[in-house]
Parts: sequence; structure tokens; C-alpha cells
Amino acid sequence: MAGRKNIIKVRDKMQRDYEYELIEPKGKNFAPEFRPHLSPKQMLELGVFGGKYMTDTRGEFPDPWFKKAKLCSEKHDPKLNYFKINASQPLRVWQAKGWIHPDDPRGWFQWYCRYYLGRRHEDDERQIKRWQAFKRHWGAVKKNCLDGDYDCRRKQRQALLHWAYDSRKI
Repeated sequence: MAGRKNIIKVRDKMQRDYEYELIEPKGKNFAPEFRPHLSPKQMLELGVFGGKYMTDTRGEFPDPWFKKAKLCSEKHDPKLNYFKINASQPLRVWQAKGWIHPDDPRGWFQWYCRYYLGRRHEDDERQIKRWQAFKRHWGAVKKNCLDGDYDCRRKQRQALLHWAYDSRKI
């Protein structure tokens, strides 16, 4: 329907009564300098954040994102990660460093999921700069690992997956 706003209402363990508008088509019209290798759905299927990250957000995000997602509602389980290693820091560390915007209390991946769906936000520029800065890890893996050697720098490779860089292609 023309002129109808697409509003997402969030009600999960970390946010109550938060809502946002989708103003771009899903997966389209990203900032030119933001070209992630993986969609949120692909990241969840590969295994990121020990499976714990998105267990209470099914009402906010599309059902297909969860069909093959590697999730564990009980605990963070590094065995669910693609590289079977913990590459995460606790949320309290992110909060202490000032990396968390109040609208995205789970951090960068939550911001990315919402951006991917079509939300545009005051925090976009900062988050995209953080994503760009993380690419330095791509260069470190490329410099120090043989092509296809997934046992080399597994923690760094897993961290790259957390930031939507497909480190399987190094």
C-alpha cells in the first residue's frame, strides 16, 4: 500500500517498546563504502557468537534467518561457531569501551541486522567505520596463512565472520 510505513516493534529481553522504520528494501541500498560479504542469515547459518546472540529475537527478524541458524538458548557454545573457537568478548567489555549505541544494545551485529532489513539510523556512519577498521584482520590472516588453511588463525577468522567478512575465502 503506497505511503504505508513499515514499522518494526521490538520486544525482547534487552529492549521493550523500541520501534524503528524500514526505509530501504531488504539487503539493498547500502552505503557505497559498506559491502559486507555475508548476510545476517548466512552468518547465523555458518555459526557465530557461540549461538547465543539471537535466541530471543525471532519476532523481530525474518523466519528464514533462523531455519538453519546455529543457536543455543542455554549458553554460549563455541562449538557452534564455524571455526569452533570463541572469538567473542562479553557484552560488558563492549559497553565499557563505549561501542554500544542505546538503540542497538547487543552491538554491531544487531545494528547490521537492522541495517540489512532497511533501517537507516544516526549510528550508521560510526558502525560502518568500525566494520571498515576490522578489515585489518583480513590482511593479517592473508599475510600469515596459506590459502585454505582454516586451522591458521582460527580465532581471527571467526572474528572476521562476526563482522560479515567471509574468512573462508582467504
